[in-house]
Amino acid sequence: MTKQVEFFFDFGSPYSYLAYKELPRVAQRTGATIVWRPILLGGVFKATGNHSPAEVPAKGSWSRTDTQRWARRYGVPFMQNPYFPVNTLMLMRGAIGFQRQDEAAFHRYLDAMFSAMWEQGRNLNDPGEIGAVLVRAGFDPQAALAMVDDAGVKQALKSATEEAVARGIFGAPSFIVDGELFWGNDRLLFVEEVLGTPAA
Repeated sequence: MTKQVEFFFDFGSPYSYLAYKELPRVAQRTGATIVWRPILLGGVFKATGNHSPAEVPAKGSWSRTDTQRWARRYGVPFMQNPYFPVNTLMLMRGAIGFQRQDEAAFHRYLDAMFSAMWEQGRNLNDPGEIGAVLVRAGFDPQAALAMVDDAGVKQALKSATEEAVARGIFGAPSFIVDGELFWGNDRLLFVEEVLGTPAA
């Protein structure tokens, strides 16, 4: 039976971006299936009393170096977003909305937003910038705006975040495999061990 790895993420987390780039490789090596779990990290922090590294100056400074190290290790582009931290409420509603609509559009949206945030350093606090990113990715910004304002989408993101907290999530990226929680892209080593390797 194919194992699954649940991936809890928020676009505002640089380590979520790094995991987004590396996890598919882990899944390919192990034959696992990724279950995508968009959540609102700010909601998780509020519910659990956790805080962003950006709120601790020494930790924030260290993280800027650490993310560069991981990007080099994974061989992926990365730049510290000059507008960090970014309020990702609308962005994560978009992820939930597209996931509910169409799988291909969902993944195109993920790629566009992660790239804009952590490869291009765009100001995703600015609705105009978000609109430009959507257009470039082939989306209709007006339709996307209507979608993220939908009551069902808003509730779905709230419910997904509450469920994540109930399951022990306190930060992003987080992964759950066979009921076991792993936090941080650096724990992908252990995620891969649990997933094992596909049968020959």
